[in-house]
Amino acid sequence: MCIVYAETAARDSLEQVISEALVQSGFDKSDVRGVCLGVSGVNHPSDQEKIENWIRDMFPSHVKVYVQNDAIVALASGTMGKLHGCVLIAGTGCIAYGFDEDGKEARASGGGPILGDWGSGYGIAAQALTAVIRAHDGRGPQTMLTSTILKALGLSSPDELIGWTYADPSWARIAALVPQVVSCAEAGDEISDKILVDAAEDLALSVKAVVQRLGLCGKDGTASFPVVMVGGVLNANQKWDIGKEVSKRINRYFPGAQTIIPKVEPAVGAALLAMNFLSS
Repeated sequence: MCIVYAETAARDSLEQVISEALVQSGFDKSDVRGVCLGVSGVNHPSDQEKIENWIRDMFPSHVKVYVQNDAIVALASGTMGKLHGCVLIAGTGCIAYGFDEDGKEARASGGGPILGDWGSGYGIAAQALTAVIRAHDGRGPQTMLTSTILKALGLSSPDELIGWTYADPSWARIAALVPQVVSCAEAGDEISDKILVDAAEDLALSVKAVVQRLGLCGKDGTASFPVVMVGGVLNANQKWDIGKEVSKRINRYFPGAQTIIPKVEPAVGAALLAMNFLSS
């Protein structure tokens, strides 16, 4: 029952978004030639087929429909629609995804925090919360994170963190604490600094895994290829710059890697992909 309700709600939400986009553009459904969607969590052909069928029911039969993982449209937003290279997304969650010149695909991370996406916003913040509890228990060193996070949440004691965390353990709610971790690291807190260093290393390793599986770096490891970097964790523009630290590590592994911060939204990447699919 819950699964059916969730799917119905997702479909209704999708239809509403499409209707709003058509109204804003001044076109109607009969004017559309192709639809490309980037959807988080679409990792299996059955997921793709289900959403494609939803979209086909919303449009006339002549409309071509393409459903991709959101990482693919993010890659396209940095390569102007070309599916070659690697994309690293680090926001609430994280994933690395790539294509070689022959269209072979590979991915790393993206399994959620339970399966170890520690470079994500959730992963960073969860480790910070754990550090506060460990310090309070006497199992770990004292950290500036304690006072900073308690103040940000309006709590008076680390004991209250347990109730706050499990009252609504949504990923985005936890990940929203990343700025506090960054500010503590900038102020010299060693625990916070280590959390961010480990996150940068983990994100760079995800890119490394994809690049090596696809051979994007060439036989000698120096070939040029794009690495598109997307997400609030990578583009926060703070003094302690996680994106810059990740880029440095990627370039240590692969001197030919060209890190790119897209100048357009992933939605533009989806539009470029739709155009490319229609013309191919």
